[in-house]
This record gives sequence, C-alpha cells and structure tokens, in this order.
Amino acid sequence: MKIVVTGGTGFLGRALVATLRERGRDVVVVTRNPTSARIPAGARAISWSDLPATVDGADAVVNLAGESIAQRWTSAGKARISASRALAAEQVGEALRAARKRPAVLVNASAVGFYGDRGDEELTESSEPGSGFLAETTVAWEEAARRAAPEGIRLVLPRIGIVLGEEGGALSKMLLPFRLGLGGPLGSGRQWMSWIHRDDLVALIVATFEDPRFEGPVNATAPSPVTMREFAATLGRVLHRPAFAPAPAFAIRAAMGEMASLVLDGQRVLPAKARALDFRFRFERLEPALRDILHRGSNG
Repeated sequence: MKIVVTGGTGFLGRALVATLRERGRDVVVVTRNPTSARIPAGARAISWSDLPATVDGADAVVNLAGESIAQRWTSAGKARISASRALAAEQVGEALRAARKRPAVLVNASAVGFYGDRGDEELTESSEPGSGFLAETTVAWEEAARRAAPEGIRLVLPRIGIVLGEEGGALSKMLLPFRLGLGGPLGSGRQWMSWIHRDDLVALIVATFEDPRFEGPVNATAPSPVTMREFAATLGRVLHRPAFAPAPAFAIRAAMGEMASLVLDGQRVLPAKARALDFRFRFERLEPALRDILHRGSNG
C-alpha cells in the first residue's frame, strides 16, 4: 500500500509516517525541503512539484499541511493560517484530478475549532459549526478539502482535538511551569478540553483510510473530554507537583491577544462516529494517557 503524506515532518506527521513504515507501507512525504527533511527511515521525501506524479497510483493521500495556528493572530497571521491550508488542499486536488489511477481516499486534517466556543454542549459530527475566527477558518478548510476530492474519491475529515504526546504539541509547552510548581488552570478552568493521545490519533487516521466505512467528518478526540481545571489537576498529580496557580483570563489575553481563544474557549467533543464504527482507543481517560507519555519521555 502506497501512502502519500503532506505535512509529514511535523509533530503528528512524523508519528504517522513512522507507524506506517513499521507496518510495511510505502510512504512518500511531501515537503518544501526534501533534501533536508527529517523523516523516519524507509520513507521517501519529495517536493510539492513532484506531487502529481507521486499521487498517480497511490492508495491514499493524507493531507496534514498548513501553517500553525499557534501564532499571533494579526491580520497577516490570520491570512497565512487561512491561505496555507486552502493552498495545500488546492494543490492536492489538482494532483488528484490529474492522476490516471486515483487514490481511493483523501484524509484531510481539520480541527475541533470547527465547533467554536460551545460551553457544556456535547458536540458530535452532526453538530453545526460555531462562530469566531477559528470556526470560520476550519469551515473554509473543510470546504477546500471537499473541492479537492474528485468524484469517486472518499473524503475523510478528522476534526483533531488537543494532541498529547512527547517531544512536541501542546503538552510540551505546559510542562515547565508545572514542573516548577507554578502550574494551574488557565482562565476560569471551566472550559472543556477535547484531547487525544498522539498514538490514538495516528491509529484513528490509519483506520480512516483502511476502513471504507469512515467518510466525512470524524471527531478525532478521546471519549472523555475534561475541563481545564481537571486537566491541570491531573497533570499536577502525574508530575507530583501542585497545580493551584491559575492564570487569569485578562493576563492571558494581554499576553496572547486574540489567539488567547485557543486556551480560553472550549469544546466538549465526543467521537461518536469512531465509537459507532468500533474504533478502540488505547487511552480513553486522561491520567493513563499522561502517565504513558511522561513515563515514555522520562525513559528517553
């Protein structure tokens, strides 16, 4: 099975490519700098200009490419965030339409930001989109992906939550203050965090292109979302550190600007489709997930 992965050099992409190689898949990583790209052994790196020839005859395409949303949401920053994913989807779409033998499936990353800030409302794949910059941007990403998938190619849109793993992602940014005993909830602490262990996310993405029952939006989150207060308390407990130093919302907004909505807003997202299709999460609850990640990290 030949899998083409864009964005395969990032925090999620590297783990996905490594897993696919361990399973004996032929993996091609699309990157701006193929000669210097750090990718798992056995995978091949190509430039975006080589994408059309590579997509032809592939079994699946996984599009993870796009500008990070974890940056200042200035006018220029917002434009880069919005345009980067639309451009990536457009390039993938052009390659798919040109292919003589098209892949069976396109898996195009989305995000739980689709739902906006929804308080305690339980959100499934059938829930309507929310409002605000991130929700509107995510809706646009999904529309771009739908335009990219020619008729006859199954499209899967994993709406990804907060990805927890070692050596990167949101957790790496939280660890230092907690280890110094300065950790605590951000803002009110009542906002919901829809998280997923990186290993489960990789397994779910693999399932979406191997199991044809997956189609359309798929909430890529663990079955047990937690509030920010619960997350802080659990991380403190796992690290054997106090977690009682809250960061007030006004201070976060002063430091982060509009981007503060990433941590102050919340979504209580449930993986209804994955559950209905019998996907099994290794880490359904937060504490075992954090213990696995931090134990693994401590053992190098």
